Amino acid sequence: MSTHATHAAHAGHTHDDHHHDDHHGDVGPHSSFSGYMIGFVLSIVLTAIPFWLVMNDVISNRNTAVIVLGAFAIVQIVVHMIFFLHMNGKVEGGWTMLSTIFTIVFVAIAIAGTLWVMFHMNTNMMPAHEMHQHIQRAQ
Repeated sequence: MSTHATHAAHAGHTHDDHHHDDHHGDVGPHSSFSGYMIGFVLSIVLTAIPFWLVMNDVISNRNTAVIVLGAFAIVQIVVHMIFFLHMNGKVEGGWTMLSTIFTIVFVAIAIAGTLWVMFHMNTNMMPAHEMHQHIQRAQ
């Protein structure tokens, strides 16, 4: 193509007509102000309730408190993923959700494996454990 043909092909376009801000391939949802406000209010509520539960010593059993606070944390993570990260099964053909599920499974396996190893190391390798066994056998 000659330089004249190249200039003629681009003659109708100026330097400012590149449309850098056009989002033709952007299929992700864009939230409105009300969507962000709903997420913000839910985040505040999901932070204030556990804070109140802990500060007023409402739940006396430690295990129950950990489970309740963990449930509030999980719900808050889901709220952030939906309202602020705009994650759902439709964005990018579901690949974002699939990668998130993979990450959650991977982290859960890593945490469970770490806790399992630490528990068994604590149970089976402590010197006090061996001493206790020798004392029981001697009696």
